[in-house]
This record gives sequence, structure tokens and C-alpha cells, in this order.
Amino acid sequence: MAKEPNASSSDDQDEKPIEEQAREQTGQRQVRIHVDERNMRTSYANAFRTNGTAEEVMLDFGLNLLNPPTQQQDQPEIIFRVKDRVILNYYSAKRLAITLSQLIRRHEEQFGELEMDVAKRRKNGL
Repeated sequence: MAKEPNASSSDDQDEKPIEEQAREQTGQRQVRIHVDERNMRTSYANAFRTNGTAEEVMLDFGLNLLNPPTQQQDQPEIIFRVKDRVILNYYSAKRLAITLSQLIRRHEEQFGELEMDVAKRRKNGL
């Protein structure tokens, strides 16, 4: 995607290597990070919900589950079963958004655009 001539500074931030972004966020000082994964847990989510306050961003992760129609209902419903909530300050949320954007852009460059419309992803009209 080409950059517009009047692109905002957040677009410039997207293009900077993660190392440069880290230096800016730490006042240009070199910082060594040690990652401790001993208490890490892994979970899967196919859905999320966001909310925010003036100070924090809340991200709920979980599963969309199909609940088939009953005799009283004529339509199936989707249940969003929340499994995890992550609360971030807005600075961390912005860094997460930038990092995810970079990750998705690299993935699409390698494997092609991710089609968001489910109907367009279906083959043979199924």
C-alpha cells in the first residue's frame, strides 16, 4: 500500500523497525529485555471484544460458538464465551496495534491478502 503525501506521523511509526521504536519508547537508551515464560499459559481465541476507559483499554478474548436454534427460536445464535481479559494502558495498546499491523502486513506480503468477507472466502458457493 502506497503512502499518501499527507500521511500522519502514526504511519511513519508503522514503518520504523521495532528496535528503533523501542529506543524511542525508552528515551533512546539501550535496554536489555529478559523474557521469563515459566508462568506463561497459552489459549486460543477466534473472537475478541474491546472496551476502554480514559486510562485503559480492555481486550476480551474468547470463542464464538454456534448455538443451534431451538423450537422456540427460528434462528441460530452465536455465543461469545469470554476466556481471557487483558487490560492495557493506551501506550501499550498503541504499541500492540503497531506491532500487529506490521505482523499482518508481512504475512500478507508473503501469503496474499487476508479476505475478511467469509462469503468471498468460500469455494464452490458452499
